[in-house]
Amino acid sequence: MLSRNEIKYIQSLCHKKQRQLEGLFIAEGPKIAEELLNSDFTIKKIYALPEWIAKNAINDIEVETIDEIDLSRISQLQTPHQVVIIAAQKNDFSKPVLKNKLSIVLDGIQDPGNMGTIIRIADWFGIENIICSEDTVELYNPKVIQSTMGSFVRTKVYYSNLNEFLKTVDVPVFGAMMKGENMYELQKPKEGLLVIGNEGKGIRNEILQYITNPITIPKKGGAESLNAAVAMGIILSHLV
Repeated sequence: MLSRNEIKYIQSLCHKKQRQLEGLFIAEGPKIAEELLNSDFTIKKIYALPEWIAKNAINDIEVETIDEIDLSRISQLQTPHQVVIIAAQKNDFSKPVLKNKLSIVLDGIQDPGNMGTIIRIADWFGIENIICSEDTVELYNPKVIQSTMGSFVRTKVYYSNLNEFLKTVDVPVFGAMMKGENMYELQKPKEGLLVIGNEGKGIRNEILQYITNPITIPKKGGAESLNAAVAMGIILSHLV
């Protein structure tokens, strides 16, 4: 049985301030556990039910067997699923390489589920770099991590002052906007940035000046707008 202090410590990692202080994050479930174990992330400790441990040969990582009660106490999921992992954050990325590839820029994405889905879609299309505004939701938010379904291990997520970052780029900057060139009439670029704006407000005014190629998804029906992750997926299906 886990001690009260250990449960309290694990629960504290659900808060951004504590995650940043410790340089750690929480991930849950067999799928994400498998992705982490096969990645270059450093795993600090695994808490798991006996049935998960029996199916997974773990070497050189501290593993603690727990029961369903302890799992429910440390899990952030409504339905806890076998395993909780504490891993070290990776914040040592060098400057992203933008030439000869398409990268994503996120301007003020706030919803953790959206963020996780964006990372998952980027992974599906082989996008390596995601550059985020400083007010975009944190990668290591537990809801973001869960929504990625493990895709975060294959994408590099950077946080930057977008004004300063976009001043320096020398590749085309595509902006997902309500008014722009029909995306289906656009030739596939060999390189560039695709900017996705905030869920409610879109791309902020100070970023619009850097958009060299405003593009839009042609509208057929009466919906006012598209979810940010959905829009990105549709655009990438044509650009990649």
